[in-house]
Amino acid sequence: GAEYIQSAVSEIQNILGDAIYGIGDETLESVIASNLIRQKLSIAVAESCTAGLIGHRLTNVSGSSQYFLQGAICYSNQSKIRMLGVKEETLNKYGAVSAQTALEMAIGIRNLARSDIGLSTTGIAGPSGGTIQKPVGTVYIGLSINKVDNTFHYRYNRDRLSNKGYFAQMALNQLRLALNRDYKS
Repeated sequence: GAEYIQSAVSEIQNILGDAIYGIGDETLESVIASNLIRQKLSIAVAESCTAGLIGHRLTNVSGSSQYFLQGAICYSNQSKIRMLGVKEETLNKYGAVSAQTALEMAIGIRNLARSDIGLSTTGIAGPSGGTIQKPVGTVYIGLSINKVDNTFHYRYNRDRLSNKGYFAQMALNQLRLALNRDYKS
């Protein structure tokens, strides 16, 4: 019975590795919360295309005040410049939807909040606004953690709400993976 099930679960975990983030009732955000609390780390998020969805999900977990310091929705270029310190030259040269802007957003919110981690999203949720180079469904995620700054790029072209949900999921998953890699205790 139970022993066989546990053995099967262990075997599946070995095969799938990092693709599994939880068992049973564990959610992506609850696993992240446990990691942040255990490692005594704080986070702040700067969101453009996800418009607060990441902050919403991170604070759905009881005890989130132990790790979640601040969230900022910076939709316009001016708000990215004024609030986060994104360079105007970066926006002019690479655009708001770029790895460079995502990284400056993550570093900016980390500095503003004085958090251990800065996480950001910038992208095109659609249905309009895309180009050939940057189609609808494009997202760049910035992650500033443990003195290591990274960006991630995904494309997922569905309807606007699905795109936003996917962008938030990918950002949270990159955070989870970074916590496992950089801060493993």
